[in-house]
Amino acid sequence: MGRDLSALFDPISVAVVGASDDPAKYGHAIAAQALRANGRRPLHLVNRRGGTVLGRTAAPSLSALGEPVDLAVVSVPAAGFEDAVDEALSCGARAIVAITAGFAETGDAGRARQRAVAARVRAAGAVMVGPNCLGLADNTTDLFLASDTFTPGGIALLSQSGNLALELQLRFRPHGLGFSRFVSLGNQADVTLVDLLVDCARHEGTEAVAVYAEDFADGRAFAEAAAEAGKPVVLLTAGRGDASARSAQSHTGALTTSADVVGAACRDAGVELVATPRELTVVLAALNGARRASGRRVAVLTDGGGHGVVAADAVEAAGLAVPELHQPTRERLRTALWEQSAVANPVDLAGMGEQNPHSYAQTVTALLAAEEVDAVLMTGYFGGYADADATGGLGGGGTVLADGEQAAARLIAARHRATAKPLVVQSMYPESPSCRILAAAGVPVFGATEDAARALAATTPGAPYPGITPLPAPAPPLHESGYLQTRRALEAAGLPFPAAREIRDERELIVATGEFRGPYVLKALHLLHKSDAGGVALGLAGPDELLAAFREMHARLGAASYSVEAMADLSDGVELIVGVDRDPRFGPVAMVGLGGVLAEALHDVAFTLAPVTAERALRRLRALRTAALLGGVRGRPPVDLSAAAAAIETITAFAAAHPEIAEIEVNPLLVRPHGVLALDSRAVLARPVPGPVPGPVA
Repeated sequence: MGRDLSALFDPISVAVVGASDDPAKYGHAIAAQALRANGRRPLHLVNRRGGTVLGRTAAPSLSALGEPVDLAVVSVPAAGFEDAVDEALSCGARAIVAITAGFAETGDAGRARQRAVAARVRAAGAVMVGPNCLGLADNTTDLFLASDTFTPGGIALLSQSGNLALELQLRFRPHGLGFSRFVSLGNQADVTLVDLLVDCARHEGTEAVAVYAEDFADGRAFAEAAAEAGKPVVLLTAGRGDASARSAQSHTGALTTSADVVGAACRDAGVELVATPRELTVVLAALNGARRASGRRVAVLTDGGGHGVVAADAVEAAGLAVPELHQPTRERLRTALWEQSAVANPVDLAGMGEQNPHSYAQTVTALLAAEEVDAVLMTGYFGGYADADATGGLGGGGTVLADGEQAAARLIAARHRATAKPLVVQSMYPESPSCRILAAAGVPVFGATEDAARALAATTPGAPYPGITPLPAPAPPLHESGYLQTRRALEAAGLPFPAAREIRDERELIVATGEFRGPYVLKALHLLHKSDAGGVALGLAGPDELLAAFREMHARLGAASYSVEAMADLSDGVELIVGVDRDPRFGPVAMVGLGGVLAEALHDVAFTLAPVTAERALRRLRALRTAALLGGVRGRPPVDLSAAAAAIETITAFAAAHPEIAEIEVNPLLVRPHGVLALDSRAVLARPVPGPVPGPVA
């Protein structure tokens, strides 16, 4: 159910501690905004000097009010913060908005102070946003406790940046978007992003949630909450570079970046991940309302060939399709358009709009009705006929054209209201009267072609997002992460390996050759990347070749022990890599891809949060660029994808159940026409665990 945040968003009464007449102080801005509630609830201004603030009597302290306070905004110097919070709690505060800075963001001492305050707040049964935040606002309850005014609407913004909220306010306006809530996250000492997301998901006034986060205290919990929100969640995040991969000790770690992890979490949770405030606005404009495309087929309508070609390219670059229209649809278009119009897709009016603006409405109507079309993008000059400020071409080209275009806009808007299919418009004149008619009817209008294409992509279903598989209960920890120890543990979990025996000298090597037949593989066991250092010898036909390889390798490497293994038949198989890297924010993250010694060179990998079900594993395998190899090429038989998916499930479930493992991978996992074999494995422990001294890493 989540935490009870009702006192944060709809308190019985509010007090602003640190209210001030000084415009340079944040307590002044908060108090001025709080007064906009016009008596919705009792509002108290508190200033230690008393007197008046903004023309209202100010109390010198909360205690001096002589009545309980439900929510207290604390905007005082850091030295007095703890006392102010303690007084608020003693006065019955169920919620605190902590504006004051100078805590975890300053170092260890500030972090300790912050933890202590948060512990007292929780012990009192209260909740706290911040510290080091810029306040919050809820337009649905007339609660205005931030320094700025936010246009009412259906978007809840949870942000670590105040300036971003101001930019979004400007970007939202042309699309008729506004805010249901705004919360500045601050240091999240008590109330977290996840708490707020859960509450916004059940808030009736919120239709979608926009998040700007620079850090995820618990990224996995965020993904789980977003997957269960039942509303669109759009994430803009920073710090998705590859620095986190630099210290990795396995192929999996080296191939996994922060961007991969965040992208995987968003895909698994059904979150729209965006890179800029502009893209965030585009996606929210597209998702505003209930229209969703049932497929990925887009009809492009233009009044000039250039715009049509550019738009078609942008649509396809966004992952959508621009298919040729069926013959019945083309015939309907032919009856409405003139001879030189193109009707295949893109549909080009070829100047007919200048003669008859109504042709835009007729064509949109036909395209929205076409069974082979899931969405429509109208691009180009529409809007220019009615734009009095247009100076080129036919802009401002007369009352008849202007009136006709606005009449066409009204017809398009009516048709849009009558259909469930998305319609998106790109116009050279997005602010024109005709385009404003469309925007007012809920048709997203953009000035840039790439924005229109991205908007359509946001309304279009991809593969159904799988949700987040819960983490299993921890298994008894591994105390050694050597190759053989990891291999035995994975074998016990159900992952098949070839026959193998550990040997230390020539006598034990001869014994091994009597236990299973060649050809053989010889591996030195003290190396992490054995192949790179010449610690692997393959295809040793019999005991004599094996013995010769052992003598050469031992003379060169001097390993304490070696593994003699049965050589698998590689002729009809495909080598995969399956690994799990434990991210400090999102927990175990699985990677699957084309493996073997070329894993890092090819970099054909896909990511998902672990553990991974076999069904999800199949989706990830089919998303690889080289997925065609798995289906059989150039006379090779298709490999056993079901067995590969089951192996991925086994490996990722094992890793998820062992939080002491920082990185683990099986590379290669040989997938054959019938079944799989794990040919090598390695693990890296995150930290020493109580018990025997850890052995060498394989």
